[in-house]
Amino acid sequence: MALAVCATPIGNLDDITLRVLAELRAADVVLCEDTRHTRGLLARHGIDARLLSYHEHNEAARTAELVPRLVAGERIALVSDAGMPGVSDPGSRLVRAALDAGVEVTVLPGPSAVETALVASGLVRERYQFVGFLPRGAKALSAVWEELRAWEWPVVAFESPQRLPATLRSLAAADPSRAVAVCRELTKRFEEIVRGTAAELAERFAEPPKGEITLVIGAGRVAEPDEGSALAAVTELVEAGVPRKRAADVVARLTGVARNRLYRGSL
Repeated sequence: MALAVCATPIGNLDDITLRVLAELRAADVVLCEDTRHTRGLLARHGIDARLLSYHEHNEAARTAELVPRLVAGERIALVSDAGMPGVSDPGSRLVRAALDAGVEVTVLPGPSAVETALVASGLVRERYQFVGFLPRGAKALSAVWEELRAWEWPVVAFESPQRLPATLRSLAAADPSRAVAVCRELTKRFEEIVRGTAAELAERFAEPPKGEITLVIGAGRVAEPDEGSALAAVTELVEAGVPRKRAADVVARLTGVARNRLYRGSL
C-alpha cells in the first residue's frame, strides 16, 4: 500500500521527472484535479492510466473512499493540474489521512512556480516567505502590506490575472518603491518576467494580463534603531540599579543597537 504525491509541470509538459513518469505508469489509479488536463499530460508521455477526479469540491468524500483502498493495498498516485499537490492545491487532507492510517506516503519532487519565480525575479535571498494566494479585499490586502513592511526577506504569492492590477495599485499605495517582479506564464511559450518598483508595475499592469501569475515582492526596509532612545533606556536602567553591562545587553537585544555602542555611550 502506498500513496505517491507527484509534482507535475507548471507549464511546459516536458518538465516532469523520470520518477514521476514511472509512478504514473505503475499506479492502480491516478488522482487528479481535472481528468482532461491530466489525460493530456499522460498522452504527451505515452501513459495509459486509470484517472479519478480529486478536487476541492469532492476532497472530503474522496479521502474517506480512498484511505480504505490504500490500506487494502492499492497503489495510488496523486497529482494536481500544476506543481505539487497539497500546496495551494488539494492533497493535504489525503496525505494526513493516509499517514494516520499507517499508509506509506512518498513525495516525488518536481517543478515549483514558487522557486522558479523567486530565482527569475532576481530578488532571491537566504530566506523567503510563501503566502499562497493573496486576499481579495482592499482592507485585507492593506493588512498584508503592513505585516510585510519590515520583513527582511522576499515574499512569493500567487495572484489571479484579473486581480493583479488592483493588487499592484494597493501595494504601490502602501510602499511605492518596493521591488516587485510579476512572473507570468512560467515555463510556457509566452513566459514573461517584469521587474520594477510597485509603482512602476502598477502602471505597467493597469489592465489584467493573460495567463497565470506568480508575484515576488522584494525585502522590506528595516527601520534603523533609535540609538538616542536606546541610550536613554540604558541610563534609566543604570539609575535604577541595573549593572551597566547588563543594561546595555538587555537594551541591545530589544532594539538592535550594538551593545558596545550602548555601553560606551552611557558612560
